[in-house]
Amino acid sequence: MKRTESFMLNALKAASLVLAILCDGRFGALRSSEPFHVDAALILAVDISQSVDKDRYRLQIEGMAQALENKAVADAIISGPYGRIAVQFIVWADGVETTIPWQIISNEQNALTFSGLIRRQTHRAGEYTCMARMMRIVDGGMLDDLPFTATRTILDISGDGIDNCAEPAAIDDARDRLVRRGVTINGLPIIVSGENDVVGAGAYRAPGFGLRPLSHDPGVETTLDHWFKDHVIGGRGAFVQPSQGYEEISRAFQQKFLTEISSVVFEPRRYHELGSH
Repeated sequence: MKRTESFMLNALKAASLVLAILCDGRFGALRSSEPFHVDAALILAVDISQSVDKDRYRLQIEGMAQALENKAVADAIISGPYGRIAVQFIVWADGVETTIPWQIISNEQNALTFSGLIRRQTHRAGEYTCMARMMRIVDGGMLDDLPFTATRTILDISGDGIDNCAEPAAIDDARDRLVRRGVTINGLPIIVSGENDVVGAGAYRAPGFGLRPLSHDPGVETTLDHWFKDHVIGGRGAFVQPSQGYEEISRAFQQKFLTEISSVVFEPRRYHELGSH
């Protein structure tokens, strides 16, 4: 991406966030010199690879929207020291696209509004499951110059397959780079019985990449949730929340949101450094 294009993209993201803040009656207009803090910056990364057809995509985003509309999730969001989080929605397959820039959720109405934005997302068809590439893009441009300060940054990855664009070492490296930046990576593997519950044999690989051992010994198969544990999640408090099929995904998203939002631990020293709100 050219420098001018990158600058314009960052400007648009910042403008979207400022508009969300100004439209939030709780905060009103913020002075330019006033720091803006959130308890968590949550990047929702949704799989749109070839295995995710229109019906599965719709089930995936509907489940996410329903989970955010749950009162317990909204209560968890406002229970933090700052009582608000920032959320961004991206889709990924061969590439990555930000379809909902950073928004602030500070109450139940904000959560309902964001759920509505998610439901309005149209299906985008990808092909390969390039998870390592997605992580590198997040690391390379989505975490710089954020218009807020977050106590925690969480990359929330949902998907129904393993990375089929690169070897496991590539995703391990991409994960470790994010973790070194203080990012927590959580995973929601969508397990479809008889289709992807066991992975590592006959996997669909992008051209130029043959099958590689996915586990500790050559030729050992593994389950999708264990592959997420071995290669995807990382950072403080990281966890895997499996969904048993697309039909159960709303429950899985709800449990995952409750766990990761509630895990934003109050740190007295950091809170003192940032100043009270």
